[in-house]
Amino acid sequence: MIILAGMRKAVLCAFILGGVLKFFVFDLMIAEGKSMEPAIRTGTVLVVSRLVYGFRFPWMKTYLVRWALPRPGDVVIFYAPGNGVAVKRCVEIAEEHFMALGDNGPLSFDSRSYGPVPVDCIIGKALGVK
Repeated sequence: MIILAGMRKAVLCAFILGGVLKFFVFDLMIAEGKSMEPAIRTGTVLVVSRLVYGFRFPWMKTYLVRWALPRPGDVVIFYAPGNGVAVKRCVEIAEEHFMALGDNGPLSFDSRSYGPVPVDCIIGKALGVK
């Protein structure tokens, strides 16, 4: 019985730690669409760093603390206009906004259509994408 109680605590701790990591540090997302081809194809699993630009709670719309802005060339995941989540490349930063463009220009719904995106809409940066 003592062993089972210890296992329950270990499993509970593992779930809590996993939740904290997922919501505050790293997340996994699956890319959909053709706007970032050839760099990112549909079905590609992306590792997303949620802390690279700052800290915020997942339910908040603004960062509590921001320590960096995306740089041109960064592949960012953000809340796009229309309540969707988008994966695009940052090409320019201007006064708390950034221009987000897909690598596959003709098939990309991006800042050319909806304009600059507020930096506070960023969820995180995709790691390992060139």
